[in-house]
Amino acid sequence: MIYVAHTAHWQFLGLLSGFLAWLLIMTTTGINEWRLWYVDDVSIITSGIAWVGIWRACFYSYVLPETENCQSINISDSFIPTEIQMAQVLMMLAVIFGLLGNITAALAMRMAYFSVEDRRYMRMSFVLAGALCLVTALFSLVPLLWNMTSVLNNSTIDFPPEFNLPVAPVRQSVGAAIIMGILASTLMLVSGAIFLCYRYSVQSLEQTTDPLNGPWTVTTLPKKSELRNGDSYGMDNLGFHSEEIS
Repeated sequence: MIYVAHTAHWQFLGLLSGFLAWLLIMTTTGINEWRLWYVDDVSIITSGIAWVGIWRACFYSYVLPETENCQSINISDSFIPTEIQMAQVLMMLAVIFGLLGNITAALAMRMAYFSVEDRRYMRMSFVLAGALCLVTALFSLVPLLWNMTSVLNNSTIDFPPEFNLPVAPVRQSVGAAIIMGILASTLMLVSGAIFLCYRYSVQSLEQTTDPLNGPWTVTTLPKKSELRNGDSYGMDNLGFHSEEIS
């Protein structure tokens, strides 16, 4: 069996970075710190800052019954902008495609590192894993950059009264979720590029010389008759005859 683990060391690093990127993308999808809204009226929002994510809008208040007040944001809500609706869909797709990419990369690494006999699809598995990682990075980058542009342009959201949020903040800034998501997307892009760079095919590996198992060349010498009359019978080797001891 041909040893090919040394051909996939970079891909092992790609698998680690891809798994880390997938965890960061899931964290980015779940946390609320996409936009930071700074308000002047602290009569209700006593902290002066509200966190607007793609699933919830939260703030701290010491005058309401609950200290942390959060309201859910659904994709069917008419007041949310298009970039938040697209972020809900694309970030979930990024989580799913990132999981599929990591599973495919793990199967390809298993073929390379654990000497699986059927390696016909090893190269194809790395290519598929790289493509899935690139698609994952694209799905996450689009909503992240879109929402970051909205924050930099100070775009507002017309929240309903039950959210207790002002019509427009004094100012807003990019939250930690967007920064984390861009970092995760960059790692996922790097991981996909590493998988696509795998160039060793099974055919080329089978043609290489294995110093332990061969290939060996067996040379067969032609047989020649030792008899003068050309008879094809062989002669006995006298060295194997022993003299009788009387």
